[in-house]
Amino acid sequence: MSRDRKAKTSAEHGYLLDDQIGFLLRKAYQRNSTIFMDLVPGKLTTTQFSVMHRLAEDGPMSQNQLGRTVAMDGATTKGVVDRLIGRGLLRTTPDPDDRRRHQVSLTEDGVALIDEAVGAAARVTAETLAPLRDRERETLLRLLKKIV
Repeated sequence: MSRDRKAKTSAEHGYLLDDQIGFLLRKAYQRNSTIFMDLVPGKLTTTQFSVMHRLAEDGPMSQNQLGRTVAMDGATTKGVVDRLIGRGLLRTTPDPDDRRRHQVSLTEDGVALIDEAVGAAARVTAETLAPLRDRERETLLRLLKKIV
């Protein structure tokens, strides 16, 4: 009869899941995402919002450049852009400098939605960071920027 091997406990190996950066970041992100979905109009995901905000700030750009500016791989960027085009929030047009490439930009509906969504996104950040004091908020954001 074989005995099932039992995994070591945190007390034995010293690894406490609840104290690990990845676990904590994931939980914090889940909290932020829930708040985001509750407050931001248009049923935008956080990645869709990022894409639209970047286009609002920087103007039309290639899909490849867009993905790089919001830290998404090509496949993810394509999926996000395609879904937003399907919703009438983005469009593509030929790049005037390179016929092989297309530029992604906001439609009029996209501009209206991102203008409305930005204020809500600011409230998301405030609510996500609400448990922290002002100095703690500054420190957290500074340290996260240092990590990335």
